[in-house]
Amino acid sequence: MDLTIRKMKRKDIPAIQDIAKISWNSTYTGIIPSQIQESFLNQAYSVKMLKKQRRNSNFYVALINQELIGFANYSQVYSDDSVHLHAIYLHPEYQGKGIGSALLEIGSDQLAAEKISLHVERQNIKAIQFYKRKGFYKISEFDDELEGHTIHTIRMVWNIHE
Repeated sequence: MDLTIRKMKRKDIPAIQDIAKISWNSTYTGIIPSQIQESFLNQAYSVKMLKKQRRNSNFYVALINQELIGFANYSQVYSDDSVHLHAIYLHPEYQGKGIGSALLEIGSDQLAAEKISLHVERQNIKAIQFYKRKGFYKISEFDDELEGHTIHTIRMVWNIHE
């Protein structure tokens, strides 16, 4: 398995859109209604939004044998030396193979952050278990609205050097 992780390029946009859709559908079926997933993905992963994220955040892609199979998106480093992990999405076939860990490591290594925060849906047990294994812990829970659907969100933090 030839894994490459690099910064996102403009040409990656269609593959990122595909991975986001496949990953969301796989993860959130039974949690978030499909029409809300579709609407969210169309907005959050539009060409315009991805171009903006490419310019204004730290967006990494994971490739196996030159095929894009996942990505991670981090905010810029804040004044308190923290970053927010907006997403780690992998094609379901490649989950559990260390690629998510590699995408998490790139954020901690390349961005020189002291801590990483994230939000995860409470019913996304697989992701919560992954983050806990990596050293993240829950600091709060809150409900949010996604197009009229209530999302139960957990905020987690990883203090990298603890």
